[in-house]
Amino acid sequence: MAGMFELFVDAEAYFRFRLTAPDGTVMAVSKAFDDKPAAVAGITAVREYAGMGLITDLCPAATRSKPPAAAAHPHSVPPTRQDQRIPAGDLHARARAVRRAAHGAGWAGAA
Repeated sequence: MAGMFELFVDAEAYFRFRLTAPDGTVMAVSKAFDDKPAAVAGITAVREYAGMGLITDLCPAATRSKPPAAAAHPHSVPPTRQDQRIPAGDLHARARAVRRAAHGAGWAGAA
């Protein structure tokens, strides 16, 4: 099941959309749009640009070895062994490993 875009009106009467995961987790919230057609065009742009978008790592080179307990995200998943074997700089390999772990074994051909 794929995520879903939800179009809504915010507290300041602007149109926005949010992308939700299949489990209902909000993954992204848009900027404010003046009208509904502009918000729908924003959804179209996100679908077009983010589908296979590249990852740009803007984090500083020196990172903490362990995040403080207060900063830990309550819904974060502990890394698996497979995640730990991938160098931090290789984001494409890391993304493939996460997808494999999430989707399980793929089609392996005729039995």
